[in-house]
Amino acid sequence: MIYKVCAFYQFAALPDYRELREPLCAFCDDLSLKGSVLLAQEGINGTIAGAPAAIDAFAQELVYGAMFGGRLNNLELKCSTAEAMPFGRLKVRLKKEIVTLGDAAADPTRQVGTYVEATEWNALIASPETLVLDTRNAFEVAMGTFEGAIDPRIKSFGQFKDFAAEQLDPTKHRRIAMFCTGGIRCEKASAHLLARGFAEVYHLKGGILKYLEQVPEAQSRWRGECFVFDERIALGHGLRERNKDTARDE
Repeated sequence: MIYKVCAFYQFAALPDYRELREPLCAFCDDLSLKGSVLLAQEGINGTIAGAPAAIDAFAQELVYGAMFGGRLNNLELKCSTAEAMPFGRLKVRLKKEIVTLGDAAADPTRQVGTYVEATEWNALIASPETLVLDTRNAFEVAMGTFEGAIDPRIKSFGQFKDFAAEQLDPTKHRRIAMFCTGGIRCEKASAHLLARGFAEVYHLKGGILKYLEQVPEAQSRWRGECFVFDERIALGHGLRERNKDTARDE
């Protein structure tokens, strides 16, 4: 069986997020889905896997169903496949933030950077006037990144604001282009930089996963593999699973 894997998120006001946990758990259980989902007042974030029809039913409920009442109408979805179930169980957790930064001023529902489609990303980062910034953790960057991108060398995303305070200057860095795995960290990071007075802040819509899906390898400026937070470990161009034999030899 080929499993469908769905990474998703949206920043949206969910003041009733605590009450949503149990019905969401029950819905996922009925569909035999496994994975991890985070719920917070600011929105939803997760990756789940299951039979293709079950994943489609899950996405349909989130966007159009009664459970969220149309509040996830801009849900960012990225789907790939796995030869084996990449999760051991289902976890639906309540959090203060769906991606932890610790800056109340960074609110993507109020202001966010300019989205750049995957097909337009190469042209943006090729410009010498663009500072290309990888917002992921250091171990993720070590597995792969874009040519010329700056590694902030952070252990967790919560350290990004310290990196920005120490290394970025709105008077010098006039155009910043950021990327992450699926786009969620960049939304928070772009909101943070805009609140600090940076003029031009761009981020890759759909993240690295969307880029690897849409941009042909021959035209790609990506080097290496993209780490994913499940048992597949990493994906390559075309969202191909990492070669397990190669991984064991490393």
